[in-house]
Amino acid sequence: MTERLSNTASSYMGGAKQTIGETIGNTDLAASGAQQKAQADAAQKAADAKTNAEGVGHKVQGQVQQNVGSMTGNTSMEARGHANETRGDLERKI
Repeated sequence: MTERLSNTASSYMGGAKQTIGETIGNTDLAASGAQQKAQADAAQKAADAKTNAEGVGHKVQGQVQQNVGSMTGNTSMEARGHANETRGDLERKI
């Protein structure tokens, strides 16, 4: 979550620098701001993809644990499976 906040803050800062640079006619500031915003946006997309992939992994792991637990009568494993599946669902929604 910290990475998400950092990327969002950097994107807003870059956008502000770009707008200020364009407003006062400072092309260097505008270009620097645009670059900062683009880098932050790209980093955010990469972080979102990573979180989604982790969520898929936890969901699959949870489903396997539930099935194995159910077949073997291991209720503890089934419960861990439900927890991991829920964790995966939450990670994919964030």
